[in-house]
Amino acid sequence: MYKSFGPITGAARPLALAALSLAVAAGLGVPMSAHASAFQLKEDSAKAMGRAYAGSATAGDDVSVVANNPAAMSELHGTYFQADVTAINFSAKFSGTAHDAAGNPISGGNGGDAGTTLPVPAFFIATQVGQRWHIGAGLSVPFGFQTEYDRNWVGRYNAIKTKLESLDATFSASYDVTDTFSLGASLIAQRTSAELSSAINYNMVGQGLVQQGVAAGLIPAAQASALAQQIGALVPAGSDGYADIKGNDWGYGWQLGGLWRLTPNDRFALDYHSKITHKLSGSANFTVPDNVAYLLSTPTVAALLNGAVPFQHTTGTANLTTPATATASYWHQAQKFGIGIDLSWTQWNVFKQLVVHYANAAQPTTVEPFNWHNTWYASIGGDYYLTNKLTLRGGLAVDTTPTRASNRDPRVPDSTRQFVTVGIGYKANQHFEIDASFAHIFVNAAHLDGSSSSTGDVLTGSYNDYGNLFSLSAQYKF
Repeated sequence: MYKSFGPITGAARPLALAALSLAVAAGLGVPMSAHASAFQLKEDSAKAMGRAYAGSATAGDDVSVVANNPAAMSELHGTYFQADVTAINFSAKFSGTAHDAAGNPISGGNGGDAGTTLPVPAFFIATQVGQRWHIGAGLSVPFGFQTEYDRNWVGRYNAIKTKLESLDATFSASYDVTDTFSLGASLIAQRTSAELSSAINYNMVGQGLVQQGVAAGLIPAAQASALAQQIGALVPAGSDGYADIKGNDWGYGWQLGGLWRLTPNDRFALDYHSKITHKLSGSANFTVPDNVAYLLSTPTVAALLNGAVPFQHTTGTANLTTPATATASYWHQAQKFGIGIDLSWTQWNVFKQLVVHYANAAQPTTVEPFNWHNTWYASIGGDYYLTNKLTLRGGLAVDTTPTRASNRDPRVPDSTRQFVTVGIGYKANQHFEIDASFAHIFVNAAHLDGSSSSTGDVLTGSYNDYGNLFSLSAQYKF
């Protein structure tokens, strides 16, 4: 069966390993080309969500400014503790088709609803330590996302499960430079973790071996078709494996903010949050069917691989950068209402490509392109003070996407979003208040113009997405 491979030479090894490593790239190599826009989260304040995050850095009486603009802590007189939790419900339903690298249709359903419901917590504390100084600390989740499809869906070679989360520990300080201007700064420790899984199309891996052998001159072109048929009979379509990848890392960044009191009733703020670079390290685990294990163990293929054993448990690393953000925020305060505007920019173009290095030499370095572009978030919203205890809120926002149909991926089938939000706040007394908010997210159709896995399996179609957010918070002033 394998005699037609011809003589084995050392030059064959990198070509053969490159073919075999394609399936691994489908696991570690696509988390960001899939994953507020993309996998950004703003959900750290029920009070701010009620007005679509308008005035998020200027509205006052919200301790989440520890993470959103440290300069605005100057508006908090005393010591405050605030706890928030937001339930994020996201729905993503795919409709379309897929084919392998040879053009054969891939069997399977549409994957079910890939969305999920997840809680996102946030905790903040801030205190005034002098006439002009304030300090604060917080825990929040600025980036996070999860999608999970049925294991046998039509796009299983592109993605099955994706889970990414960044947890920020933020330490902030502010100083009132003058009575009308404050500066703030933060140090940020960020832990990012990722879990990624996908099916492995071993049929295409086997066919890739034949193509690489022909390209290397190891297999006569006249014998390639017959050999491909033999390997296809041994490893037919549907001989799937499974890759599960996990990794995490700590990274460190900073934040700078300014708050201007333009008039007694008007405030303006600017805030910049740096990008944070990570080197994720973790493990990769693979499932190999018996027929594939037999093929890889045959003397000819083993010699072709020069003794390397692919699809084994291994460790790996990949550099990943969470993007920088910049926000301009305005708030006007009147006796019966307050109104705000926010405009935020996110530097998603840091996702040019992902380079993955494996400890197992049988999986050489792989590179996946992203080519995302920067995005904008714009919102308007406000508060209406129905009584001195009860506040009503509302807001509208638009959040653009960093992806296009040409580079969108099923791991995070993102598109431009529109927010409609409402909220209510109740101040029980001068020390304690609670807030609740709801947001519905309308998502534009997310088209995939041929999202390709690393084994050449092409997924084409579109997503029907939407989201619902429900947030609760409690604030206590000592």
